[in-house]
Amino acid sequence: MINTTLCYIEKNGEYLMIHRIKKKNDMNHDKWIGVGGKFEAGESPFDCAVREIREETGVVPTDLRYRGVVTFVSDAFGTEYMHLFCASGYEGEINYECDEGRLEWVKKSDVLNLPIWEGDKIFLDLINKDCPFFSLKLVYEGERLVSHTLDFA
Repeated sequence: MINTTLCYIEKNGEYLMIHRIKKKNDMNHDKWIGVGGKFEAGESPFDCAVREIREETGVVPTDLRYRGVVTFVSDAFGTEYMHLFCASGYEGEINYECDEGRLEWVKKSDVLNLPIWEGDKIFLDLINKDCPFFSLKLVYEGERLVSHTLDFA
């Protein structure tokens, strides 16, 4: 079981997303996702989100909001607790190339047309509707979403 963060930085109706095309043996290969990664020892969810955003983009997020916890259960990849954030701004200049892929601004209305995980559609809808803090459990067999459970705090 691992803990990770994922952040969607928003600007002008677009999300900053990574097209994951560079890492070998990447469970997210060729998918489009937000910015984030694995916790380091002693980090809080906020600490991890800020560090990962800075490492992957070169910017520091502002107005960071903790939106929910997503539990991924997968027969292929094990269990992951992902702490989901949104940010409405940032300081610094974005570096659009990172170790995992290429960063691009994507219109929120176009995100669902990209290759993303099925469960991402559920939590993206929740953050787009500005739902309160939530816990979402997503169960996968391979890349197929077989069930989901949603609870609000």
